[in-house]
Amino acid sequence: MFPFNFEWIWDAGHLVFHGGLWYALSIMGLGVTYCIVKALVDTAKGKGAHHH
Repeated sequence: MFPFNFEWIWDAGHLVFHGGLWYALSIMGLGVTYCIVKALVDTAKGKGAHHH
């Protein structure tokens, strides 16, 4: 079922599930974004590995 379907009912179970889903997705997205930004900053500063 999709939220735009008229049979969708926002009861407590749906609110808890979707709240937890978006909380978890937000935490993972922030973590991945932090890692990408840190890698770009470290690369720009020349802190990469020099073993080549």
